[in-house]
Amino acid sequence: MPQGQVSVVPDDKLTTRQRRNRPLLMVHTGEGKGKSTAAFGLALRGWNQGFRIGVFQFVKSAKWRIGEQTVLERLGALHAETGEGGPVEWHKMGSGWSWSRKAGTEVDHAREAAAGWAEIKRRLGAESHDLYVLDEFTYPITWGWVDIGDVVDTLVNRPGHQHVVITGRNADPRLLEIADLVTEMTNVKHPMDAGQKGQRGIEW
Repeated sequence: MPQGQVSVVPDDKLTTRQRRNRPLLMVHTGEGKGKSTAAFGLALRGWNQGFRIGVFQFVKSAKWRIGEQTVLERLGALHAETGEGGPVEWHKMGSGWSWSRKAGTEVDHAREAAAGWAEIKRRLGAESHDLYVLDEFTYPITWGWVDIGDVVDTLVNRPGHQHVVITGRNADPRLLEIADLVTEMTNVKHPMDAGQKGQRGIEW
């Protein structure tokens, strides 16, 4: 697509403007690094355009505060103070890493994941945000904690103009089928392959 030119113009009876401004469902999947990072970069661009940003982070521990959360929440505060950009909400929807030692059973985590998805469904119905970042949402789907059929039906039929980006490995084929944009991150080379642990400012 050189210089932003599309390769195909569909016969969908839409104007160029209508087609360009359709709400998108995006999926970042694959084994490589960068899925969440790319989604948070998208959130930064959306904020700059005045989008109402909603980040819903599944699986990660509520005690783990990543750098992007600090930045986006500060941008949300800036919006509240000056009107610049858009409002930002950040929610952690799960109990933490399912394979880590912590309080709670798999049943507890499944229940919390289902409750998180129910809240997202409510917000989609209310058109609460312009961009939803469902970070690591593929995992509760894979584990059967959230019903993929319900996810597909909800996303396909979401009202208004709401963009959604989902991240995580092993995205369900039914999710990929309905997505407008799918990016698969491939791990070609990583410092951890040579025994180097994550660095401040790079991994978090």
